[in-house]
Amino acid sequence: MPAKQRKIAMMGYRSVGKSSLIIQFVEGQFVDSYDPTIESTFTKPIRLNSTDYEVKLVDTAGQDEYSIFPAQYSMDFHGYVLVYSITSSKSFQIVQIIYDKLLDIVGKVHVPIVLVGNKTDLHTERKISTEEGKRLAEKWKAAFVETSAKQNESVSDVFDEMLSEIERADGNLQEKTACVVC
Repeated sequence: MPAKQRKIAMMGYRSVGKSSLIIQFVEGQFVDSYDPTIESTFTKPIRLNSTDYEVKLVDTAGQDEYSIFPAQYSMDFHGYVLVYSITSSKSFQIVQIIYDKLLDIVGKVHVPIVLVGNKTDLHTERKISTEEGKRLAEKWKAAFVETSAKQNESVSDVFDEMLSEIERADGNLQEKTACVVC
C-alpha cells in the first residue's frame, strides 16, 4: 500500500523554533544559527500505528499580528503545528491570532492542530506555564506538546500527535475519551 501523503504547516511568531523543530525531526540535529525562514519544505517518511506516511512539512516565515494570512496555507494542508516559545508572552499571543486567522481562512470550526510550547530547555526564562498552554489547546480542541528542539525532547511526539489529529479529523481514529473502560 502506498504511503499516505500528509502536508503540515509549521506556523508561529518569528524565532520560536519552527525550523529547529523540523530540522531536529527530519535530520536529527539542532541548528543554532538563526536565519529568518522565507519558506522551506521538508519531507520525511513516518510509520505510525502500522501506517506509512509521507509527511511534507512546510516551514513558514514567522508570522506576526500584522501579517496577512497567506491563502495558500488554507489549501491542500492536512494539519497545522502552531508553535510558541515558553520564554515569550508575545509569541503566545501571536499563536492565538494565527489560530483565529487560520479558522477564518479555512472556513472550518475545527482543523487538526498541535499547539507546541518550544524551548523547554530555557526553563529558567519560562513565561508561559504548561497549564496555560494546556488550557489554550483544550479550548481549541487541539493536541498539546512541550518540546526542546535543542535537546530533542518530545520533538517526534509533535508529528505523531499531528498525524493522529489528522486521522481523527478524517474519521479514521476514535476520539480520545477520558473513559478507559467504556
